[in-house]
Amino acid sequence: MAAETANQTQAPQAQAPAAAEAKPAVEIQTNCLACNKPLKKIKRYYRDGKYYCTKKCWKTFLTKPKEEKK
Repeated sequence: MAAETANQTQAPQAQAPAAAEAKPAVEIQTNCLACNKPLKKIKRYYRDGKYYCTKKCWKTFLTKPKEEKK
């Protein structure tokens, strides 16, 4: 009976490292995408899953690809 409980406790531990290695590391965004200034926690503008320093930088970032295509 003691051998059964030892096998049960070892099985979940053996699977945990494999699951942790499969997940990619998430990068934390530290700079504005438009002007590359460092982002401060107190002043951030969040749109479309990304952070910008101001609304003006967000609008600039949206218009940049359109200007490059011309």
